[in-house]
Amino acid sequence: MRKDVSVVVTATQRVELEAIIRDRNRPQKHVWRAQIVLATADDLGTESIMKRTGKSKTCVWRWQERFMREGIAGLLRDKTRPSRIKRLPQETVAQVVALTQKPAPGETT
Repeated sequence: MRKDVSVVVTATQRVELEAIIRDRNRPQKHVWRAQIVLATADDLGTESIMKRTGKSKTCVWRWQERFMREGIAGLLRDKTRPSRIKRLPQETVAQVVALTQKPAPGETT
């Protein structure tokens, strides 16, 4: 296990994390995140956590750090990322709207 990782799970947090794991309606990403945190709290090494959850080392590290910073709430939300697709310029949007409001030219639909 990494030396800078010190995950301390209180009894209340453990109950909540175990409830997340048992909940059949919970998204699977929440389940394996909770499994990572509980395994870390039980002093399992990164390799065994990776085998148990099927996740990469960087993934395990990411969720350990997120739990240390934000607690359980940090496990249950995803960070927003900017879209890779750029927004259309407003002029282009206005042209498309204007074209759709005109009748179709000739025999086209």
